[in-house]
Parts: sequence; C-alpha cells; structure tokens
Amino acid sequence: MADNLDIEKTFNHWIDISDKDFNTMIHLYNSKDYHWSLFIGHIVIERLLKAGAVKQTSNHPPFTHDLGRLAELSEINFSNEYSDWLDTITTFNLNARYDSYKEAFYRKCTYEFTTEWIEKIKILRSWIKEKL
Repeated sequence: MADNLDIEKTFNHWIDISDKDFNTMIHLYNSKDYHWSLFIGHIVIERLLKAGAVKQTSNHPPFTHDLGRLAELSEINFSNEYSDWLDTITTFNLNARYDSYKEAFYRKCTYEFTTEWIEKIKILRSWIKEKL
C-alpha cells in the first residue's frame, strides 16, 4: 500500500471526476463536437477503471490510458464484447490526441458513429459502476 494513501478518498475522487467528465462528454456530444466527446468518453471509462484499480491494489493507479490494462487491475470480469469495446474506446484517446491520427478520426466521427459509441460508453459506465 502507498504511504498514507486514503483508499476510500482516492477511490471516490476517481468516481467523482469520472462523473463530471461524463457530463462534459454529453455536453460535447450535444454541441456536435463528436471527436472530443469520444475522447472524453474514454476518460470517463479510464477514471472508473482507475477507481477499481485503487480499490483492488490499495495503491495509486498506473499512468496509463490502456483500458484493457486498467480493467485487469480492477479485477472486474469483462465479457468478450465489453473487452472489445474497451479496446476500441482506448483508440479514441490516441486518435483525438495525436496529430497524425486526428484528421482521420475527425472524419470517422459522424453523428451515427459517435451516437453508437456514446451509447456503448453509457452502458459500460453503468455496468462498471455496478461492479465497483
């Protein structure tokens, strides 16, 4: 365990900021900032999984954006379908962040594509929160 780490406080911190980011994701989606809404959607899930990692390891979560790795640390058993979703959502972080991917990702983020993935993020978010 990390020195003087308040597990409950740290766990709740990750949940709280994930909830705030969820509201931002919805705002960006409603504003038609689709690629940014999916980027924030990744962060919503990342922070929930970091809460799970804190709970399971009694330590600070690692500095990673890899949702699969964080899912392992959280010790939540994801179905194959949900694991596949995590893999795709992880790409939203890279695609929105790095210039070499941004333009292609921006074009990919149509209303239909974004709506589908926002719904999947909502489903995952609710499911993960039940497991925490």
